[in-house]
Amino acid sequence: MDWLLNGISDLLSVLVTDLHHLVSPQWWRTHSVPLFNILMIDLTLAADNAIVVGMAASRVQPNMRAKVIFWGIAGAVVLRILFASITQQLLQVIGLTLAGGILLLFVCWKMYRQIVDSDAHSIDEVERSLASTAPHANPATFWSAFWTIIIADLSMSLDNVLAVAGAAGSSTLVLVIGLTVAVVLMAVASNYIAKLLGRYPWIAWIGLLIILYVALDMIYTDTHRIICANYGVGCSETIWDGIMHRLGFGG
Repeated sequence: MDWLLNGISDLLSVLVTDLHHLVSPQWWRTHSVPLFNILMIDLTLAADNAIVVGMAASRVQPNMRAKVIFWGIAGAVVLRILFASITQQLLQVIGLTLAGGILLLFVCWKMYRQIVDSDAHSIDEVERSLASTAPHANPATFWSAFWTIIIADLSMSLDNVLAVAGAAGSSTLVLVIGLTVAVVLMAVASNYIAKLLGRYPWIAWIGLLIILYVALDMIYTDTHRIICANYGVGCSETIWDGIMHRLGFGG
């Protein structure tokens, strides 16, 4: 438990120290690309939460659905904060960034299957189930629905925080902004985003490509860190640096 508390403390400490950057136009220009990438990642992943929470809530009695939705979202917020407090520190350990990149490749595969799978649940179907007062074919208790959401949120929160941390790089402030945006979108706009992605699937494709790039960059960067640490060669910092170097534009 101490490592978790230390992680949260370090996150808050760095945030307070870097907070003045929010009024710096230069900081925003410097971090515009990772911030844009994080926004697209958050948009793409927010829809999943709305569908999972809605599907679980539709199985309980109508008078308990709002309660299930509230606590399901609250649980997702807590999980994202817990994961964020340790993920960026863990990604500094040589080898773990490589593992995180491989995990994000699996996330990309799941996202690809969701985008192309026409049989996937849509937010319109979920909203119809929530509005219905008819008994559900597979009813659930409050706690059963709640834990269904929390178990699903374990995976979704890790996916979200890992992708955002990978895109944020070493900037804790960018990570916190990304986490804040993710929480706000999930809490107040996830249904709308799910409808938006259903109407304009190209947004989901852009998000998928960005997450794929983040995954490949994490794998490339940590592979080079491992080779550099052991053999002193191949020390390009990012996949973009490596591409530019091989094109003759690097130092």
